[in-house]
Amino acid sequence: MATGDSFTSLHYHYRLGISTISSIVKETCKVLWEELHDEFLPTPNRQKWLEIEKKFNEVCQFPHCIGAVDGKHIRIIKPPGTGSEFFNYNKYFSIVLMAIADAKYRFVAVDVGAYGRTNDSMVFKNSFMGRRVYNRDAKGESPRHLRKMAAHRDRESWTKDKAFKMSGNLIKPYSSRGLDVSKRTFNYHLTRAKKIVECTFGLLVSKWRVFSKPIQLKIETVDEVVKCGLVLHNFLRSKEPLLIQHIPEDSQTTSITSFGPRSTVAVAAMRDSFAAYFCSASGK
Repeated sequence: MATGDSFTSLHYHYRLGISTISSIVKETCKVLWEELHDEFLPTPNRQKWLEIEKKFNEVCQFPHCIGAVDGKHIRIIKPPGTGSEFFNYNKYFSIVLMAIADAKYRFVAVDVGAYGRTNDSMVFKNSFMGRRVYNRDAKGESPRHLRKMAAHRDRESWTKDKAFKMSGNLIKPYSSRGLDVSKRTFNYHLTRAKKIVECTFGLLVSKWRVFSKPIQLKIETVDEVVKCGLVLHNFLRSKEPLLIQHIPEDSQTTSITSFGPRSTVAVAAMRDSFAAYFCSASGK
């Protein structure tokens, strides 16, 4: 995982059989996930969401934000007998990794393994994260209503780019056409918050070079490797100091693109209230 070397290369380096190496990699990744994810990638509770919101406000000055959402295509070699299931619109084979990141550049929630050819907005909508956002079934685990601010509705939200439909707790930027000062200011604040997840993916790829090239493994093993990389990323973020000036943005994996439907009038008005807040005296 650290080098991204093929099993053939590792075979000559360690003098182990390729089938032996394959078994070791799959078993070890599976065990690392099972042993570490409860501690380093647990299901967030109410207190955890509150801590994430507080840190986002400190780092990005974006209130009521409990995570930045993004999706990435993880390159793979075409699995035999799968036809075009994993062939995406970027003309290569992949699986989709959806993730929510916090302001400490750690993964909060992940969804791994969707077909690369699947419409990206549908990948998110059908993931457990999307069901919680759009179906509003996270009532028991979303944070309590936080402090009220002028011209800002009291609601918690995730930040996102243009890929998905907005909802009452997922916000994306305004279109680039015809922006006034308040909308440009809002887009600036949202971009700062959304950049968190881009840098989180960048840290993941820079540390684990297996993600910088097509993964040459069986599809079930690819899922184990990706999950292992995510939990090890969080493990390292809790153990190693992070030098902010050295945080890379992700340039190895491809972001998903926009296919989402337009948002409702009520949700757009909620975004307008954020824009008005950022231009108010307290927001400045």
